[in-house]
Amino acid sequence: MGRNPRTRVRGPSFNRLIPNIMTMLGLCAGLSGMRFALEHQFEPAAVALLIAACIDGLDGRIARLLKGATRFGAEFDSLSDFVCFGVAPSFVLLMWSLEHAGRYSFVPCILFTVCMALRLARFNASLDDDDKPDYSYSFFTGVPAPAGAGLVLFPVFLGLEADRLHAEGLAAFARLPLVSAVCLIVTGLLLVSTLPVWSFKNFKVPARYVLPLMLGTGLYAALLVADPWGALAGAGLLYIAILPFSRRSYHRLKLAAEEMSETVEEEPA
Repeated sequence: MGRNPRTRVRGPSFNRLIPNIMTMLGLCAGLSGMRFALEHQFEPAAVALLIAACIDGLDGRIARLLKGATRFGAEFDSLSDFVCFGVAPSFVLLMWSLEHAGRYSFVPCILFTVCMALRLARFNASLDDDDKPDYSYSFFTGVPAPAGAGLVLFPVFLGLEADRLHAEGLAAFARLPLVSAVCLIVTGLLLVSTLPVWSFKNFKVPARYVLPLMLGTGLYAALLVADPWGALAGAGLLYIAILPFSRRSYHRLKLAAEEMSETVEEEPA
């Protein structure tokens, strides 16, 4: 007797679903951070948002590696970013210090979330822009979404570090509503600004700096394990400090490109 023919399953392969599954896990991590914040468990809330940020940095690269990048995946990733980096951080800060700060305490949270939505919409629209100069591909326009979420959570990182060190004065400062409000407003403005910010995924490291960079990364990883909240707060301050250098680098490349273009136009045919 002959064997029954196998029914052929139609649909995408599992490899193509892995990036979307990772995006789903990142979204769940962001929502879990909101749930922990609602219960005033701020350490698990911060960890959940950090996990969401790590997943966001991996899912796109895995999609390109597995050749599973789709329009659905890009839209899903953008919506997940809005929840994890636009809604969840402002909700965490609301529960951290702004919950009982008055009738206007929710305004900075709304401002930050709206700025994050505008930043993501602008980023998605720029993906179809083919007229950008070559030097601009190494820069973001405005602070990227995961970095913005990390910057706005600076009061939480500082407060958790102060609690670990039993520094009551610093802990009280980190929980001031004004500190959280300033972080929300300033970070929101950085998100929608036209400030050129280094995109480290396209950043080329000179050969002489490779070894120091690797040693510094290893040192920071050890510091992150030994003192995570202090390391994260320090990383936020360092990121703010490099923004002027990023802007200067962008304008230097822009001037060099304009001078080269003028030289080419002035050459005789």
